[in-house]
Amino acid sequence: MTTADTLPGVLRQAAERYGDHLAVVDGDARISFARLLELVRDTARGYAGMGLEAGGRVAVWAPNTWRWEVAALAVSYAGGVLVPLNTRYTGHEVVDVLARVDARIVVVADGFLDRSQVEELAAAAAEAGVELPTVVRLSEASDAVLEADVVSTASISVDVEARADVVSPDDVADILFTSGTTGRSKGACSAHRQTVAVARSWGEMGEVSDTDRYLVVNPFFHSFGYKAGIVVSLLTGATVVPMAVFDTTRMMQLVEAHRITVLPGAPAIYQALLEAPDRAEHDLSSLRFAVTGAAVVPVALVERMQSELSFELVLTAFGMTECVVATMCRRGDPPELVADSCGRAVSGVEARVAKPGSNDALPPGEEGEVLFRGDVVMLGYLDDPDATAEAIDADGWLHTGDIGRLDDAGYLKITDRLKDVFFVGGFNVYPAEVEQVLARLDGVVESAVIGVPDERLGEVGKAYVVRRQGAALEADDVVAYLKERVANFKVPREVEFVDALPRNLAGKILKRELRA
Repeated sequence: MTTADTLPGVLRQAAERYGDHLAVVDGDARISFARLLELVRDTARGYAGMGLEAGGRVAVWAPNTWRWEVAALAVSYAGGVLVPLNTRYTGHEVVDVLARVDARIVVVADGFLDRSQVEELAAAAAEAGVELPTVVRLSEASDAVLEADVVSTASISVDVEARADVVSPDDVADILFTSGTTGRSKGACSAHRQTVAVARSWGEMGEVSDTDRYLVVNPFFHSFGYKAGIVVSLLTGATVVPMAVFDTTRMMQLVEAHRITVLPGAPAIYQALLEAPDRAEHDLSSLRFAVTGAAVVPVALVERMQSELSFELVLTAFGMTECVVATMCRRGDPPELVADSCGRAVSGVEARVAKPGSNDALPPGEEGEVLFRGDVVMLGYLDDPDATAEAIDADGWLHTGDIGRLDDAGYLKITDRLKDVFFVGGFNVYPAEVEQVLARLDGVVESAVIGVPDERLGEVGKAYVVRRQGAALEADDVVAYLKERVANFKVPREVEFVDALPRNLAGKILKRELRA
């Protein structure tokens, strides 16, 4: 029998505990926890009918909808491993991930953002000379999840309950991809017990309950939307209202219509809310709880969130794909502390600041590399023992690559980054990945990408490019080339051509000079 430390177990427990209480409200769809379990079971049978076996990988490439939730939870229920895919990925990026995880099935929302994802996949696979796994579209019918008639005679006979029963807390539940400093994404593997534990911790800090209505603006393909969204809902009975595409006015309409109480996200969404010219036209008084992070949070923003948006509880947090919830503020922390720190370590996590290259703890107040250790630290990177060993040392400490300091009470403040990563609207961008792509553009000798401040998104990319002599390359050419090959949040908003890039004596590009 499944336990409460597996996703099938959590789902069954939610259906039993919350029954007819609404789990998801999405447009005209009203799905109770009991009905959610039924839909997941049927979809899991469908996966089995397509040949999914225990441990097989299923990728979901779709926006936030109730169908995403069912399609994803059904992977675990059938004994498989979920691989969420960024909706902004190009077909080339998705084909690369599908091959690396050896996906058996890819579930696609064809037509999202006026793109033909199925055609993109076919073209990218043909160009790469690889074979695609089974491609199945999400249905647009009111009562269906998958478009294909996958619940075949063979799949109906599958004992899907037996599959769910044998899922272990230590089995891999999901593989979430995060950009790598070497220019290629890395797949962080998490066990069921870890995915459940981070959601439980987040929900407890936010005092989330079955009286809450939770607007999930954060993408389901991201740990913030999936683990701190969907899984939190299953654990607490909160009703999820998914938002597929961010729009400030639409967000305010949903808050008013559904009396939303929980609204987490990057600082940019709160700034957009506060600056919305039509905010006074909407009743936002139901808002209760907000969690933000992934960028510097001004004290004034926290104060305005509490005074102008009626949030009774505003917290900041710190985490990453490799350790989704590491630190978080607590109720009662003053606005200055909430804005100026990422909180202190959550239950089951140790936080430490050490001299880079070691795990020897530095005293409070001294800056060093931020390290975490605990049960929720990822199992490791998919098929990459070297990268895993580099990230997690022999004593179990995860080396984040971020520079920070701890105060006497254990509150963490991030002050810099060892790695070049920057955050665009809450999504991490590793310049090396963009630079690798630019290296293939005719006319580019070399490039360096950095993050620069942006009022709306926190940071955006800027590319410094050295042109080949005689090349007629313009900034628009660089942007257009990247838009075809990487997700749009990775595309630099500004391109500056330079004669040479600054370097130290060892030949390393001095990005700090570019930032200055």
